[in-house]
Amino acid sequence: MLVHLWGFLYSSYVRFWLKWLWRLLTGKCELQRLLDGCGAGARRTLSIEHSLESSKSKVLRNAVHVEEAEVEKCVRDVMKEKKIEQKDTRFKTNLHISLLQISGYKKLYLNVENLRKVPYDSENEEHEEQLIELWNLLMPHENLKARITKQWCDIGFQGDDPKTDFRGMGLLGLVNLVYFSKHYTDEARQILSRSNHPKLGMKKRAKAERREKLNTEVNFRLGIMCSFFFFFFFFPPE
Repeated sequence: MLVHLWGFLYSSYVRFWLKWLWRLLTGKCELQRLLDGCGAGARRTLSIEHSLESSKSKVLRNAVHVEEAEVEKCVRDVMKEKKIEQKDTRFKTNLHISLLQISGYKKLYLNVENLRKVPYDSENEEHEEQLIELWNLLMPHENLKARITKQWCDIGFQGDDPKTDFRGMGLLGLVNLVYFSKHYTDEARQILSRSNHPKLGMKKRAKAERREKLNTEVNFRLGIMCSFFFFFFFFPPE
């Protein structure tokens, strides 16, 4: 309870007076201090985003939701709101970059979430092709006897029709599995082999647990890939 109370007091009162004090001492607003004091990258962008979201100014709060095409105008509006001279090109450039990055990863998140909301449709030829591709990647030496078959359990699905396993993650789950199996084929097959091993794997456990292990491994690899994505996104080569 004390933590929540301190958080409320800090965000409502203390933070305002600290910002006022630092501006009095440095002659710069919080955005200027962040952009001048931090090197380009994720840490600076996250700090800028937090500063904008925590502002009492509607102009600054709206800046984190701006579309890419409106970033330049938004930068001018922020500078006007904070009484920063428009000729301060360094501030303008750095804020522009930060807002583009904020807009970029919010757009990425929405795209991923929208894909998750797409249900698997067995009547959709593209969905079915991806499912068959997953089988061929993981079991290249064994042909499917039918579309609905117990063979699907051999690669971790719970029943004879895999479409029922994509209820939670939607099409995103299938896309992730196909991507992982296509670009990390050896690792995917090794995970599958271990999961079927009588001692090292989970042959004696429920099939749902075996599939969960596979998904955990996949999500771990995807987490690494996402980390590399954000690294190159926030720390572009010189």
